[in-house]
Amino acid sequence: MIITFADNKLKKYANNKTLADRKMGPKRSQIYQRRLDDLAAAENFEDLQYLPGRYHQLNGDLKDKWACDLDHPYRLVFEPAEKPIPKDGDGKQMLVEIKSLEIIEVNNYHKEG
Repeated sequence: MIITFADNKLKKYANNKTLADRKMGPKRSQIYQRRLDDLAAAENFEDLQYLPGRYHQLNGDLKDKWACDLDHPYRLVFEPAEKPIPKDGDGKQMLVEIKSLEIIEVNNYHKEG
């Protein structure tokens, strides 16, 4: 898949392991790079269901975005880069047609407050 970044810091971390280790910590940095490698190797969003990391579509205010696990409680949040997002007649994303994504953030979106 084609990967772009909404956050320049995350793009830098993807290309500089030393910087990523320093800013994210070695554990999160390693998992972050593994997730990016897996995403790059996937052909489309349909393939995400077979990857480690519990890839899942979000809902509510984060509808149309996706996340996967990093180190608990952090998630890698991304969305389809296709605009408009390919959807069927029921409004469900057509996963096999989504072949590019944009990395949005690394976040703990379950935190309270």
